[in-house]
Amino acid sequence: MAIDNDENNRGATEMPENGLYLYPVSAQASGEGLPYAPVDWPEPGDIWRWKVGNRVAVSGYFIDRYLYLPKRLQRVNKAKSFKSKLAVEQYIQKIGADVEAFFALFSWKIPSREQSEVKGEDLGSELQHGIRCCKAGNTSCGSLVESDEALPGHMVCDICCTEPHFCRDCCCILCCKTIDIAYGGYSFIRCEAVIGEGVICGHLAHMRCALGSCMAGVVEGCIGLDTEYYCRRCDTRTDLLSHVAKLLQTCEAIESRDEIMKILDLGASVLHGTQRLAAMKLLHHIELVMGKLQSGTCLEDVWKMEHTSAANLGILIHDALESSMNEKPAHDRIASPHKVSESFDPVIESLKLEVKVDEMLAALRKSQEQEYNMARDKLCEHKNYLKDLYQQLNKEKAELAQHAAHNAHRGALTKLVRNRLDQIKSEEIKLKEMEEVAKGFGRTSKKILKKHFDLHC
Repeated sequence: MAIDNDENNRGATEMPENGLYLYPVSAQASGEGLPYAPVDWPEPGDIWRWKVGNRVAVSGYFIDRYLYLPKRLQRVNKAKSFKSKLAVEQYIQKIGADVEAFFALFSWKIPSREQSEVKGEDLGSELQHGIRCCKAGNTSCGSLVESDEALPGHMVCDICCTEPHFCRDCCCILCCKTIDIAYGGYSFIRCEAVIGEGVICGHLAHMRCALGSCMAGVVEGCIGLDTEYYCRRCDTRTDLLSHVAKLLQTCEAIESRDEIMKILDLGASVLHGTQRLAAMKLLHHIELVMGKLQSGTCLEDVWKMEHTSAANLGILIHDALESSMNEKPAHDRIASPHKVSESFDPVIESLKLEVKVDEMLAALRKSQEQEYNMARDKLCEHKNYLKDLYQQLNKEKAELAQHAAHNAHRGALTKLVRNRLDQIKSEEIKLKEMEEVAKGFGRTSKKILKKHFDLHC
């Protein structure tokens, strides 16, 4: 993606807390360095790049904000860009740097040229006096409902949640408009990802907004979604298979043919292009129902037909998901041919197989990430140790040159330098052995894994 400086935006200025002068920019503007990206970090010559999206908060700052690694770091990092502040924080923590010190180097907030006009009733006084109210002025907001149930806390972010008219409990993070709870709230998705102890993300998004923003459904490229939702606030993926199955069950209780078609079309949009067997079967089921409705079949007859029963397929998928973790091995299920002929359902077994393979691939990806992190930590630790030895050797050589004329000191310093060189040579041999891990842990000898990576295979 090309990153171009917007030099024409350097007119108006603003001074934030860290003393940087900001200039407003237009939508989709981009650039590099200060004031919106770090320079000379972590090493001199490293210049970060930035970019903004289209959405602007009522405070006048862009909601969508992107940060790009310097070219030097892009060559050694899998992730080259960050789409949220949380993603940046996780990267900074991962490399062992101070997060607060990093963000103090530049301004995360970027003002927009086109300032948004704040509309609607001012709810500030009510909030200050502790009166229960919705920041968006939504009388149907879930935050207004009294509940005795102990619910998990929600993540409070410093982007949308700080806006005076944005309510995390009822506003879409992509369009900032309130969600519709009609028919059980089929039209939106809430991110239930656990962010901390007893805390979930809790941010909402319209399904249509997520689909239009390539944050849901089937998306190719770097995100790589397949019947999933990607949360813009916490970078967590949510499987949408059960959500679409619930849409079908919701439709069975609706009497409006137009509303049913609208809901089914949403479900089909989420599943379109999927490569997952369970999702493909679900999409085929939705298309059967839509075909019956378009042909004029009455609603009662549509749901009576066995192959278009929303409840049957919804329960089938739910059971497959629930039983996949406790499923018996294949040889246990086929021990009795007579029993198989009575209980074996190919559709159910296909769905279970799909779920099981997805879980295997997820486990493989996780194990590979753990191996990579372990190798990275050990290699970086050894690298830093060698660099310290190099610095020590350089210091000792300088001392040897300084005492060249004093024979009493020269002998001891010469021996010290030789010992240091032998130590460095030994550590470089170890590093050479550790290079074998580049082929993967599975192809690295057990001796090396045990000796250098503390793995006892």
